[in-house]
Amino acid sequence: MSKKSTAVNANVVDTKRPTVVGADKHPGWHALRKLAARITTPLLPDDYLHLANPLWSARELRGRILEVRRETEDSATLVIKPGWGFSFDYQPGQYMGIGLLIDGRWRWRSYSLTSSPATASAGTARVRSRAIRSSPATSGSDRTVTITVKAMPEGFLSTHLVGGVAPGTIVRLAAPQGNFVLPDPAPASVLFLTAGSGITPVMSMLRTLVRRNQITDITHVHSAPTATDVMFADELAALAQDHPGYRLAVRETRAEGRLELSQIGQLVGDWRERQTWACGPEGMLNQAEKVWSSAGISDRLHLERFAVTKAAPAGAGGTVTFARSGRRVAADAATSVMDAGESAGVQMPFGCRMGICQSCVVELVEGHVRDLRTGQEHDPGTRVQTCISAASGDCVVDI
Repeated sequence: MSKKSTAVNANVVDTKRPTVVGADKHPGWHALRKLAARITTPLLPDDYLHLANPLWSARELRGRILEVRRETEDSATLVIKPGWGFSFDYQPGQYMGIGLLIDGRWRWRSYSLTSSPATASAGTARVRSRAIRSSPATSGSDRTVTITVKAMPEGFLSTHLVGGVAPGTIVRLAAPQGNFVLPDPAPASVLFLTAGSGITPVMSMLRTLVRRNQITDITHVHSAPTATDVMFADELAALAQDHPGYRLAVRETRAEGRLELSQIGQLVGDWRERQTWACGPEGMLNQAEKVWSSAGISDRLHLERFAVTKAAPAGAGGTVTFARSGRRVAADAATSVMDAGESAGVQMPFGCRMGICQSCVVELVEGHVRDLRTGQEHDPGTRVQTCISAASGDCVVDI
């Protein structure tokens, strides 16, 4: 629920209405009167929807966490039931934004979807692996999606999602997006290179391939510190057993050391002929770019990078004015214009909230803002991404 909705509903509770004579004799009619009284209270349309169901909103995407299922010691899968407006025909490999209200502040991150899109589950595949059948979150009919989160030492939200969020919690959602996707039909031969939580987008791809009956020639090389750190270990093992076309090689880096992609040919002899999807630590992806480029096959390498550039040193901060609503809020140098606006009750446009999708761009009317990633300052008259820009002195944005 937005802060504006909370304030309005509080007024509804505090409003004293006349006692209805004879209500105890006609409880049915009294119930109708109470309903009529409530729907004539001056609420916004979104507030009417929320009274009926917290997942119904005309202003934003919402979801309810149904289950938190532990995958490894420091990771968990969240089963989420989205509300109105969510499109289940996302592409396997895309990510989704999730916002959680913690200590009065909305915290946002984007995580790869690990479920299979509903359109894929409605396909004609007749043979499914035991692992996919046993996973309730991959069914399109239950209208749920899943994300799998690894708790990071510096990640406040990820730690809370893995260890502290309760089933039933209402969250905000951002629509699925991203270009790290699997085409339909899949290429004749595929190589997946994953490490750690980099397996999450590929998990959606694998579950979708099973539903499409397209597990034909897939080699999957995954790295993790130990066997107990492998997410979805049982499901991957069952997938390899049920489908001869899927070959899994797990490298335990604590015992075997990191995989050197310059020697990938020793593990996957025909790697040059395969379309490759790679997701994992920055170092692994940088090495993959060099190796594939040297082989002259960069067009066969598809990368997904989780980490954004480290934040630049702090600047000045200032008062942000939102021109159309006239609202103003003081923000420090580490608070994005988007977060500042939402704290002031401004309905801010958003998408990935990571500086990728450009959904949050607005015009900077006066003053300066600073890119939280690079430290670059933007001048008045330019269009800025509110999710990764902070006030550098007082400023005015056109929203």
